[in-house]
Amino acid sequence: MRFLVVRTAVVTAALALGVGSAKAQDTAALYKQKCQVCHGPDGKGTAVGMKVGTKDFHAPDVQKMADQDMFEAVKNGKGKMSAYDKKITDDQIKDLIKYIRSLK
Repeated sequence: MRFLVVRTAVVTAALALGVGSAKAQDTAALYKQKCQVCHGPDGKGTAVGMKVGTKDFHAPDVQKMADQDMFEAVKNGKGKMSAYDKKITDDQIKDLIKYIRSLK
């Protein structure tokens, strides 16, 4: 019986890691599709993005932003950035924020 419990826990953990990995890949692909053209692959901005006032994700003012403020900026748009509320889900926005934070 103990073997079955341990085996079940190991299988469950392995599946969870696989799901997390797939989700991370999906978020990276979403960033590439929706954000990279202005924010760049590293979050520092592109020439196109800089022309419209794109923020460098590494800048202290961006890193200090609360997740909720970043969420609102993506969902509703801010400055010249378009709103994404009709284009991606709230959960995708939250995943993108985690991804953006990982770029530093």
